[in-house]
Amino acid sequence: MKEEVHTRNPLGEEKIGILMARFIFPAIISMLVSSLYNIVDQIFIGRGVGMLGNAATNIAFPVSIICTAVALLLGIGGASNYNLLMGAGRKEEASSVAGTSLSMLLFSGTVIAIITLVFLDPLLHLFGGTRQILEYARPYTGITAFGVPFLVLTTGGNHLIRADRSPAYSMYCMLTGAILNTILDPLFIFVFGWGIEGAAWATVLGETVSGLMVLFYFWKQKKMVLRKEMLVPRWRYLKVIASLGVASSLNQVAMAIVQITLNNVLRRYGADSVYGSDIPIACVGVISKVNMVFMAICIGISQGCQPIWGFNCGAKNYDRVRKTYLRAFQVAVAVGILFFIIFQLFPDQLVSIFGTGSKEYFQFARRYFRIFMFMVFINGIQPMSTGFFSSIGKAGLGVFMSLTRQILFLLPLILLFPLLFGIDGVMYAGPIADGAAALVAILFAGRELRRMRREKEGC
Repeated sequence: MKEEVHTRNPLGEEKIGILMARFIFPAIISMLVSSLYNIVDQIFIGRGVGMLGNAATNIAFPVSIICTAVALLLGIGGASNYNLLMGAGRKEEASSVAGTSLSMLLFSGTVIAIITLVFLDPLLHLFGGTRQILEYARPYTGITAFGVPFLVLTTGGNHLIRADRSPAYSMYCMLTGAILNTILDPLFIFVFGWGIEGAAWATVLGETVSGLMVLFYFWKQKKMVLRKEMLVPRWRYLKVIASLGVASSLNQVAMAIVQITLNNVLRRYGADSVYGSDIPIACVGVISKVNMVFMAICIGISQGCQPIWGFNCGAKNYDRVRKTYLRAFQVAVAVGILFFIIFQLFPDQLVSIFGTGSKEYFQFARRYFRIFMFMVFINGIQPMSTGFFSSIGKAGLGVFMSLTRQILFLLPLILLFPLLFGIDGVMYAGPIADGAAALVAILFAGRELRRMRREKEGC
């Protein structure tokens, strides 16, 4: 059985470079398209509503992060287990894991939407909204909550589609929804005059179409054997899904915690600065969306490699695992260097894409880009290593790696440094946390790669 799987599955035999290109490019495009939902909204809201509209999307952003966290828990966890089981030749069990993952994505997205709608005002206050910002954040978040079930399904389901060896279809799912959102945003905001509510409805409609395409894939297009009884969630499968998905999920949870804390710190220390509270929150909202483009590429590299890592680790083909990691490392650093140059040289131009602002607005954005984002050239190593450990079954290391930058380093620094340096302390916290997280990732990944080499030589 095992030999048959290896012979027929290109993950175990195709050239690494060709295989990486085949899986990474669709994954990157899918991640970029996913980030476009927030970026396009930010651009049109900034130009059609103004600075407070941009700040409102920043306050609402933790809801999207939480959705992504749940989607990655179930999607990456399901896909990683599916690849490991397929590599070991256990096809029936692999499909059952995928079925549990898919049904739980639908259920969890619905639960998050209900909670968001029921506790809307308390959540937005918790996320750092000021009185002026809440006037825009309330309708935007309330409307986008209706798209949450489809957002969770699309984000998580695309990992299962890639694991099923259909990376191109996964890309099309994300691309179709994003294109629709891009078309509807200016129509609803400017032509219909719906303002921030129009941006929200455009997002919901785009997410709905993408989610329906995911459902259609598993109904008609799938390669795996997925019978109806496999869609009934089973606790034993949910446990193994969570064990390998928790690292990527916790990374998103950590991002949400840091984002909420950062908004509140900016509100508190911004009030004591020349910028006031609203300018820093709006600027960081814009810059975080720009940084999403970079992170989308890095996470896409990781996600594209996960089927290769997982299948070959399950088949004990460690040379292919090592080669894939080292090449992915090189690509991630090269992308980071490119974005470092862009962020350092063109901060004003990047911020201008999202609308106009005062002199203080651009001054804060410029300094934040150049200081907080200074170590961006190595920022792709940590999320890539998190995906690596999860895909090879090292759940504990994956969890630890996912928490290094956000929780272990960045969160304490953004609480401590403003006590010493005021609002500038937030900026200094970024490069220190980024450098420390990258160093930890390099050390642990290097140790694991050496272990694989020793095990291979021992055979």
